[in-house]
Amino acid sequence: MPISALDDVVLAMAQKHSIDEVLTQITQRVVACLGGDIHTVIPPGADDALVRIWLVRAGDRCAACAFRKECPDQRQCLHLVASSGVLRHGNENWRELSGSFCRYPLGVSNIGRIAKTGRSLLVDAYGPAAGHDGLPDWAEAEGVKAFVGHALNFRGEPLGVLGAYSRKPLPAEAYDRLRSFANHAAVALGNARAFEEIEMLKAQLQLENEYLQEEVKASLEFGDIVGRSPALQKVLRQIELVAKTEANVLVTGPSGTGKELVSRAIHERSPRRDRPLIKVNCGAIPENLFESEFFGHVRGAFTSAVGDRIGRFQLADKGTLFLDEIGDIPPGLQVKLLRVLQEGTFERVGEERTRKVDVRIVAATNRDLKREVAAGRFRQDLFYRLSVFPIEVPSLAQRREDIPLLAAHFLKKAAQNLHLREPRLSQNHIAGLLAYDWPGNIREFQNAVERALILSQNGPLRFDLPSAARAQVADVPASAAHGGSGPALLSRSALKQREEASIREALRLAGGKIFGPHGAADLLGMKPTTLASRLSRLGIDKRAFKAKEGA
Repeated sequence: MPISALDDVVLAMAQKHSIDEVLTQITQRVVACLGGDIHTVIPPGADDALVRIWLVRAGDRCAACAFRKECPDQRQCLHLVASSGVLRHGNENWRELSGSFCRYPLGVSNIGRIAKTGRSLLVDAYGPAAGHDGLPDWAEAEGVKAFVGHALNFRGEPLGVLGAYSRKPLPAEAYDRLRSFANHAAVALGNARAFEEIEMLKAQLQLENEYLQEEVKASLEFGDIVGRSPALQKVLRQIELVAKTEANVLVTGPSGTGKELVSRAIHERSPRRDRPLIKVNCGAIPENLFESEFFGHVRGAFTSAVGDRIGRFQLADKGTLFLDEIGDIPPGLQVKLLRVLQEGTFERVGEERTRKVDVRIVAATNRDLKREVAAGRFRQDLFYRLSVFPIEVPSLAQRREDIPLLAAHFLKKAAQNLHLREPRLSQNHIAGLLAYDWPGNIREFQNAVERALILSQNGPLRFDLPSAARAQVADVPASAAHGGSGPALLSRSALKQREEASIREALRLAGGKIFGPHGAADLLGMKPTTLASRLSRLGIDKRAFKAKEGA
């Protein structure tokens, strides 16, 4: 193969994305080229050349390296990564990437100096002053007559060295052509390395993304539904039961209790989770636009219909349609809604074509629909179609045990959203939050937490609540808030008993968890290590509370 065939190798290397493939191409083709016909100077013979490539990598076997004493910096060195050719003597396998010369320090010996300086080197054994400088001891036995080494530089960075040991003298043309080839090889290696790094980063990002998704699912098993109270646990069990079915669900409860979160949890645990969850607030739609909003319309169906529009039912096809405030649907549309639920068909406004749709309904209301049915304001047959599986969401007053967890959750979430420092909740904060009835439920509670965080940017955390609870919510002793007319002074024994009772209550609410968000230490506003020390001093075993929670 003539040396000009290296041009074909350059093109082949440009198509390789793997570093190993590029290295193999370089060494095998250079061996073939050096053993080919270069204007009859080098007779044919694939065993006339030995070719090796070293790349700059981190030091890994410094203790056993033959150049350890000469190595100026053991953080990096040249690693033998590719080798081609045939040895004529000895037991060493030239293609093995081990042996005495598998590592070279940068700047040491001819190989190291080539990488350090970025220059090329030609050593002719027949030259008057060349000798065997840079040629290993085996070179004479192997009949090596010349060595040529070229630095592999990519964008000013030394990647490594291409070295060729020839059993025939190398003409100047071969030296120059190999240097040009080495430059192209360096570009191919640099591009292959960049491509492999990109692929590695893509795989890493994918794994991290999958891991984070699993972590989010594990930490928020029911989305943003937080709590351990029996009333809430009943709701969560109902969600698990009905989510996997196709039954329509009616979610009831006072305003602000999180009925939309319940609907989302049902959808995300259903076979329809890969399809959309479409939300409609029935109380916010003008009566004359109800039909268009639900079923869509065609252009010219009415004065403002300037184009075709897809309705919410068609958008939710194969998915879930969440109808909030279902009690506000006017009687005329209740008939059409009932038809969709029974037959799965509808028509757009202004269109005669009947369309099929497959939608699961999750409806929500804060009204007593049974009373609405009795009063004639809501169709009884529609009520039964919607309430195949009713779920009643408890008010916050019915799940007071969840208040400490909710306070910690909303405080952390608000601090992240508002880019503010997250303050600690104290026992006084929790006591005051528990003392308030929260008529606005979760919505009022979350707003109160966010407002308190904003107002306390430059001071202690304070909640703006009615005066009945304000004294205990402020981060000051209750007696100070009442002008000194608080409870009587407690003895040391009574203080110890109250401290123990508070710790036990915090452990109960946290299910025996001490560290992390919603842990007992977080609820008590103290360091986890401090709480662990007090548990040891008081002889309290946190495992007992885990057992109670599991029961």
